[in-house]
Amino acid sequence: MELSPVKDTLRIALIGDYNPDVIAHQAIPLSIDDAAAVLDLTADYDWIATTELTSPEDLVGYDAIWLVPASPYQNVDGAFIAARFARENSIPFLGTCGGFQHALIEYARNVLGWSDATHAETDTDGRMVIAPLTCSLVEKTDTIELRANTIIAKAYGREEIEEGYHCNYGVSPEFTKELESGDMRVTGWDEQGEIRAVELVTHPFFVATLFQHERGALAGRPVPLVQAMLYAARG
Repeated sequence: MELSPVKDTLRIALIGDYNPDVIAHQAIPLSIDDAAAVLDLTADYDWIATTELTSPEDLVGYDAIWLVPASPYQNVDGAFIAARFARENSIPFLGTCGGFQHALIEYARNVLGWSDATHAETDTDGRMVIAPLTCSLVEKTDTIELRANTIIAKAYGREEIEEGYHCNYGVSPEFTKELESGDMRVTGWDEQGEIRAVELVTHPFFVATLFQHERGALAGRPVPLVQAMLYAARG
């Protein structure tokens, strides 16, 4: 079997409703540019508003998909289309904060059979995959323990990291019990054992984090998971 050629130019789809006031949105282009420079490749990115994403065909041709923070999304179905398309087509995928939450809801609905899986921020009915955090993580920094020999641990090169958040919602206790019945595995926890990162073990690169690691780019730090995503997308 022939291997696919290594790409020197990548197309990245950034799925979310761009807002210049959102810190993560300020950081994302910097994190991509820095990672591309480290890997000596060109990474072009398109911001695709969730209202503009109405069909999986809108994502054909992209080398990686990033479901970005700042939810609730204007069109939640657009977020689900992005996560499902990446999951089913082995396209490198990164989800952060809202992207993490909605990737888990998509997985619950379409893989685990929770047809009524939902998010407490926007819904009152259904089975809550995402529920209010006991303690808000808006503009908080915390320590995260990583599972050894996972994509995220290999990207960081260590098993304990410190990253920042901007969220009030996380994985519900009900879904926590159900989660590892499939191929989506928990790969990062906070010091209280709450889920902070997951990855799909049957996929070449499908990683989602509740924390916003991209913010490191604003402080001039490398962003290991963005480098890892581009590396996976390069082939």
